[in-house]
Amino acid sequence: MNITGLVVALLIGAVAGFLAGKIVRGSGFGLVGDIIVGILGALVFGALFGSFNLLHSAILNEIAGGTIGAVILLFVIRLFKKAA
Repeated sequence: MNITGLVVALLIGAVAGFLAGKIVRGSGFGLVGDIIVGILGALVFGALFGSFNLLHSAILNEIAGGTIGAVILLFVIRLFKKAA
């Protein structure tokens, strides 16, 4: 992956994290924390499920997949946070 691909992936993860933070309400991690979780969630979702070909636009597919991954990751993190 070249530098342009990395920057695009980080931006998509940031958008996904922002959207996931809005979807998953409760005791949050703040904007920066949600964006970081979004980037991680997008990476995990992409690694596990590959391409998410539901929409007609590649960038929208990546944002949707990243958002799903970030929402799942936020739920899991918040479950552990509440249990602790």
